[in-house]
Amino acid sequence: MSRWSGQPSIKGSTEAMRMALLTLNTVGITFVWGVEQTYCTPYLLSLGLTKSKTSLVWIAGPLSGLIVQPIVGALADESKSKWGRRKPFIVIGAILSALCLLTLGFTKEIVGYFAPDETAAQGLTIYTAVLAIYAVDFSINAVMSAARSLVVDTLPIEKQQTGSAWGSRMSAIGHGIAYATGAVDLPSLLGPRLGNTQFKQLTVIAALGLVFTCGVTVWAVTERILIATRHDSRKDNGGFKVISQIWHTIVNLPPRIRAICMAQFWAWIGWFPFLFYSTTWIGETYFRYDAAHDAKDSGDALGEIGRVGSEAFIVYSFITFFGSWILPMVIRSPDDEGYTQRPPKSLQSAVEKLNKYKPDLLTAWVCAHATFAAAMFFAPFATSFRFATVLVCLCGLPWNIASWAPSAFLGVEVNKLSGATGPSASRRRLSHDSNIELEEMNELSSSSLLSPGDSHSKSGTTGQLSGVYFGILNIYTTIPQFIGTILSTIIFSILEPGKSPELAHNAHPDEHHGTDGPNAISICLFIGACSAVVAIFATRRLRYL
Repeated sequence: MSRWSGQPSIKGSTEAMRMALLTLNTVGITFVWGVEQTYCTPYLLSLGLTKSKTSLVWIAGPLSGLIVQPIVGALADESKSKWGRRKPFIVIGAILSALCLLTLGFTKEIVGYFAPDETAAQGLTIYTAVLAIYAVDFSINAVMSAARSLVVDTLPIEKQQTGSAWGSRMSAIGHGIAYATGAVDLPSLLGPRLGNTQFKQLTVIAALGLVFTCGVTVWAVTERILIATRHDSRKDNGGFKVISQIWHTIVNLPPRIRAICMAQFWAWIGWFPFLFYSTTWIGETYFRYDAAHDAKDSGDALGEIGRVGSEAFIVYSFITFFGSWILPMVIRSPDDEGYTQRPPKSLQSAVEKLNKYKPDLLTAWVCAHATFAAAMFFAPFATSFRFATVLVCLCGLPWNIASWAPSAFLGVEVNKLSGATGPSASRRRLSHDSNIELEEMNELSSSSLLSPGDSHSKSGTTGQLSGVYFGILNIYTTIPQFIGTILSTIIFSILEPGKSPELAHNAHPDEHHGTDGPNAISICLFIGACSAVVAIFATRRLRYL
């Protein structure tokens, strides 16, 4: 049996405060992703990269997820740090991410300091920017892995949906802040104190926000400390023990966890181009069909495209924010006997009337796939940035479900591996300062839940390996991103092989690609819609397992 010291707890006098503190780091994480997704593609295009080469840069996201999250999860699962298993990874990852963000924002200045020759500096600037993006993605994935596992480790089984819902809310807040900040003309508002361009100032704000939000979560949450683990012969593989453990777990995934992973796989072939290219798509649509001539000749085309895309995504963020609060009230938990979200008193009467008609989370997930697919099927026909904005906004609620459902289902399944249930639970106090308590598994269940293996179990893994399971879920999230990268590279090479006429102003006009026909990004979104249709059927399999 594993031996532990202490009990997990969260500061705060109310459940809402504790949940907010536990998931606050998600605001900083999604702020970073929002800045990257909004500005980095047009930033790379402005440096002179073609769309096909830019799409290859975005292999950084899936590559970092494939490598970092499962390994960090496995290492954290066995960490005996006196600070806890997850918090050290959150702190170190946040600091590294902040430094890499600043390097990305001030790449030209850093390169110019070491390479004053303008011709030599141009190529070196591109390489440095690409390396900075890779470094940001690798470090932020370490933070994400530890943050997700921290929620699962801290909350009992009946609170897993609540924790996932709060994570979704914080994600919506983070994206909303990122898009709202990106839509403001920051240099005019703040002056040159944080940099002389929109992109520089955003990277500074994102770096500070990430460190602050992660610091608050680390301060507020107390983990129980792993003292010793039971010996597991599968782990006697020297330096390859982590990879061996991950591979063994993948091969022996329980059927329901494998079904969750496959649904995530097909869904993310669709979500990848949406998340990384949709703001650029809206900005390009604006420049091609709606912009006045003087706007096209703007000296800060990168800022203009970023601001147009951000303005569209502000509406999207409002939808995801309100959806993240309302949807958990009207959707049943994946654990029928578990905790159900209590609505505010002002909404209680209406919600209670709808209780018997409330869909379960699985049905909502299927509907989310269908709505996303229906919207993106129309992407190639958008000839107005307003119509493109409407299509993006229709994906707001589906994204709420997509970012909430897999974690909720997986959190329940990982905890159920121990046989722990709410009714047989003892009590866990989640706050040192409050008399409010939350149910937790009894000591026997908790030991089983957090033990590394069982000789009678095929998978040999239980709740202690929540980091491994969430790392594996991330593998099924990142592999489709590799597929999406390859598909988008091929599509961009065929439809738009040259440099961006909207952004690459320093390139010769003969190097620009044409703008006749559908936008290449819209074709990527259309293919993503086809994959979402497959995700519908993959998700429905969960109902029969």
